[in-house]
Amino acid sequence: MKEKDYIREQLVHLLTGGGAHISFADAVKNFPENKRGLRIPNLAHTAWQLIDHLRIVQWDIVEFIINPYHISPEFPSGYWPKEGAPRHSDDWEKALEQISGDLNRMLELVQNHNNNLFLPIPHGTGQTLFREALLLADHNSYHIGQLVDVKKLLGIPVRN
Repeated sequence: MKEKDYIREQLVHLLTGGGAHISFADAVKNFPENKRGLRIPNLAHTAWQLIDHLRIVQWDIVEFIINPYHISPEFPSGYWPKEGAPRHSDDWEKALEQISGDLNRMLELVQNHNNNLFLPIPHGTGQTLFREALLLADHNSYHIGQLVDVKKLLGIPVRN
């Protein structure tokens, strides 16, 4: 196996939740609608805020890679929802669908052999696809861990 193929394979494994941490799908599985916006003392964010933050950041990273005209949200306020709970009952599912779709877009970018993992993104300031894939995996795993903690503290089984 070529070194770059191995690197792509490992990035895919990392992005999809392989290895040392729980997958995103398991972290959100069976999360009761009535607990998605509950505040837990001494925790900064609700489950909904973590989900929507993951959605926004992942979308921003993927759009940055593919769209030279993309403008990122204002930092940090544009990356976090103000509301503690979804406004509408289907917002949670819509966010999960977008997270899945944007993750698939990132996976396609990483797996496409026409994309050089190490060439700077032309409209960036030195970022590469490799760096952005690692950034996304790192960011997602951090907040998925927080989501697991929220689930545990709310008494929701983590692995059902």
